[in-house]
Amino acid sequence: MSAELALQGASLKIGDQWIVKPLSLTIHAGQTVALVGESGAGKSSLLELLRRAHEDQVAWCPQHPALVPMLSLYLNVYMGRLHEFGLWQNLANLVRPDAAQWRAIQQLANELGLLNGSGDQRLSQSAERFSGGEQQRINISRALFQQRPIFLGDEPVSAVDEAQARRIIERIKAHHQTTVLALHDVDLALACADRIIGMSQGEVVLDKPANQLDATTLLTLYPSHQHG
Repeated sequence: MSAELALQGASLKIGDQWIVKPLSLTIHAGQTVALVGESGAGKSSLLELLRRAHEDQVAWCPQHPALVPMLSLYLNVYMGRLHEFGLWQNLANLVRPDAAQWRAIQQLANELGLLNGSGDQRLSQSAERFSGGEQQRINISRALFQQRPIFLGDEPVSAVDEAQARRIIERIKAHHQTTVLALHDVDLALACADRIIGMSQGEVVLDKPANQLDATTLLTLYPSHQHG
């Protein structure tokens, strides 16, 4: 599978309103790209265009986890690959978890700090018993479990502190050849990405290597925040 992302003349329009104005974009295999800009700038919509264009290669991590509250951590992560397994295997897994998948999910959950030394007990707990930040990490685990070459995440670490966010993003990068993240925190974007794409009103207005940018420059993409 290719780990390159490309859009040619892609756009998104609702009625007379451009959500993403026509653009062409290439993200090369191996890059970590941060999409930055105000809420409503078009970051989520650009991620959606990339996802639709490369669905088979992409592990998708939406902004809202959409977990099944009464199902366990294990089953919520396993759902990331439901389509790969047969009906009977999926039904059997509800009753008695598959040993190989259990070990794989246990490893992912441990990497993302979800087990807290309690192992199997936490894997069996229902998703509703986890905090908001933990549910976000379950959502990330489900995307990692898909084992795709490209990770697309829409504010995947918004519910955790910056130090933890950096650690989680490093784990995401370790599992994927190419990573694209919509991030609101410009310091986090500069620390974790090697390329930054800035958006405003549905347009790409900035596209540079992260080492050529600073927080002051990126904050100009947030005029309403600057002016209160």
